[in-house]
Amino acid sequence: MAETQQEKTQPDKAPQDKRATRRFGLRLPVAVATSENGEHAIEAQTRDVSARGICFFIESAIAAGSSIEFTLTLPPEITLTEAIRVRCTGKVVRVEEEKEGKVAVAAVIDEYEFLAEP
Repeated sequence: MAETQQEKTQPDKAPQDKRATRRFGLRLPVAVATSENGEHAIEAQTRDVSARGICFFIESAIAAGSSIEFTLTLPPEITLTEAIRVRCTGKVVRVEEEKEGKVAVAAVIDEYEFLAEP
């Protein structure tokens, strides 16, 4: 792919962030289920959450393109009311190796529903 003149003259300029919604850097427990693990949810921890996506840390990789379902509880700091449990379905868009054997998995949210507290 050819470089533009701007890229040649400004090599230190960072690429533009194309995210359209605000991300919240939150460390929350999240239960993740994939087609591979079926009903057995894997425990993970979020890195950040937005209205359209999530990034979480997990022990082993989930393939990009995989469909996932995850459930987490949004704290009052985000909801501005009370804590709310949310179940989401989506698709893995990126997988990155992290430190200490963890894997960061980024997914888009396709659908979500609010759950009643148990």
